[in-house]
Amino acid sequence: MFKFTKIRFFGVICALCVAFALTSCDMSTPTHVGNDVIAPESNLKPVPFSALPDWEQDDVRYALQAFRNSCRANLQYTGRVIPDAALVREKCNMLPGPNSSTQTVRKWFESHFQAYRVYDDSGRTKGTYTGYYSPTIPACRHKTAQCNEPLMAAPSNPAQYKNVSKKKIVENKIGRVLYWANIVDVQNIQIQGSGLLKLEDGEMVKLNFGATNDMQFKSIGEQLRNRGIKPDGGYSADAVWKYLKKKPTLAREVIYNNPRYVYFKEAESKNVIGKLGTPLSKIRSIAVDDSIYTVGMPVYINTNLSDGRKFRRLMIAQDTGSAIRGWIRADIFFGSGDEAYKFAHGQHSSGEMYILLPKEYINVKQPE
Repeated sequence: MFKFTKIRFFGVICALCVAFALTSCDMSTPTHVGNDVIAPESNLKPVPFSALPDWEQDDVRYALQAFRNSCRANLQYTGRVIPDAALVREKCNMLPGPNSSTQTVRKWFESHFQAYRVYDDSGRTKGTYTGYYSPTIPACRHKTAQCNEPLMAAPSNPAQYKNVSKKKIVENKIGRVLYWANIVDVQNIQIQGSGLLKLEDGEMVKLNFGATNDMQFKSIGEQLRNRGIKPDGGYSADAVWKYLKKKPTLAREVIYNNPRYVYFKEAESKNVIGKLGTPLSKIRSIAVDDSIYTVGMPVYINTNLSDGRKFRRLMIAQDTGSAIRGWIRADIFFGSGDEAYKFAHGQHSSGEMYILLPKEYINVKQPE
């Protein structure tokens, strides 16, 4: 049983915002009193910003750019860690200007947010970080031998597809067919949640996430492992997709054994749109477990990239995923293109997580 508490911070309300040299849409003095953030005491422990590894080395201006998108969204205050909505609105009204220095932005976060170290239910501080990206796949306007699986838009009535298996949805065309692609590529773009289609005539079409049937995701790689099948290169996504393209019958079988189905919608903008309905930012947006966290908040992560480099930076939780479950579990958005593909498919590391939640304003002085 988790103990939930309202964690309250009482700071000094400072009238001299100009001390930050901030340029924002609202330079009024913070006035919200109290802090009604709700969180399990056993999972979040307040820490000073100095406890965040390499906090002083991160160029947090890029995180601020991503956080602006959170401020434009209609945040849903749900989950088990719920920030004070009034405080969130106050912070969004007092964002540093786009030309603010890294030092100014860092002090702004320190003055307006409290950092918490995240613990899982067993008291551990390490979790798993994977990656995702927006792929480009070949596609067709009509069904062909290679383009053998539909990419569909969801019906207007969710009752038609909610809790209906992928196999039944496809076989009965429950939805409006947008385009066709290879079944393996369709599975990949459904896992990533968005992507670009390159049609036969070279036209590029952007698809964003539309809806899901709400059924549980079943790993394709794990299915192969359970069958005693090991592709060349192991069970990485890249190795699995290459193997299945050579085995179309097996591909259809294991892909349909994964009952989760993702619908898409065409988009004019080439931006990748996350759960908040706003653009994701390359290597500054992450997907988290929305049954735990209110999506939209800043999160500092301490992990490694697939090439072994340390990855310690302020991210913004702006997306979710069916496989992203747990207190210390996140999917790093690597963007689009070949480099994003390489890092996303190779990303699987252990690391720590610190969530930043808004607090009453406390002036953190600039160093002299």
